[in-house]
Amino acid sequence: DIAINKEWIEYHIKKCDVALPLVAIATPMVYVKNPLRVFELDFEENLRIVRQCVQYKTRIIFPSTSEVYGMSPDAEFSEDESTLVLGPINKQRWIYSCSKQLLDRVIWAYGQEGKLQFSMIRPFNWIGPKLDDLYAAKEGSSRVVTQFILNLLERTPIRLVDGGFQKRCFTYVEDGIDCLMKIIENPGGAADGQIFNIGNPDNEASVKELAHMLRDLFAQHPDHKDDGVYADIVETRHEDYYGKGYQDITSRKPSIAKARKLLGWEPKTDLITSLKITLDSFLEEAKEVGGIGSGEAKE
Repeated sequence: DIAINKEWIEYHIKKCDVALPLVAIATPMVYVKNPLRVFELDFEENLRIVRQCVQYKTRIIFPSTSEVYGMSPDAEFSEDESTLVLGPINKQRWIYSCSKQLLDRVIWAYGQEGKLQFSMIRPFNWIGPKLDDLYAAKEGSSRVVTQFILNLLERTPIRLVDGGFQKRCFTYVEDGIDCLMKIIENPGGAADGQIFNIGNPDNEASVKELAHMLRDLFAQHPDHKDDGVYADIVETRHEDYYGKGYQDITSRKPSIAKARKLLGWEPKTDLITSLKITLDSFLEEAKEVGGIGSGEAKE
């Protein structure tokens, strides 16, 4: 626990070559319902890590987020050019984006003063096996793909917030890790002092399209092709799903020109392949653990 094992963490930051602090709350439901907890963990606890990296001259690769771009009007988000536009204070969902952005600025300032060797990454909607689990989806704290797969297994309605017209660029996790490894290896210092979008602009789809793709793949799966009845896809208001403090972004598409130029990185996995691999993995997990998929069929 980052808030409890402070001495252990400091010792290893002092000894290691590079720190990659991955601990954060990254769940919209929590942004709305417990924003102070998000701020305390995502900003305050991670600020301590950043300062220890400065103190011990340890290189840091900091996981920022694609959410820092907020409601930027750009068709593609550029790490160094796009404006970062957040909503009003009473929309508490922006506490995550704001916390991450503030840390980005602190890290950048330390770098400009020559006190910190850093890189920052901004993942765009990574999907794939083992990123979370079906039981997390039961708690409403999973990624959208996992939530939809649980709905398919239990034959409960797939709920599209505000119609599911929001567009995202879904990135297969192995492609994302490939880019991250290039940043860690840092040939010739190419990643030093840089922010990198890690996403797949070719894998853009609306959440509604995503739901239909997953349901089609589920219906084609050997274990479920004869089910006959599948989960309904329905619409719901964001106030009913998340609460009044929620606000969404219509699209979020990365420019990956910098990663291509400086790292020679290119995402390789198309959306359908990514979804099929992810679905197959979760369906196998469901068979192994049992107890999932017992929902009654809806007529």
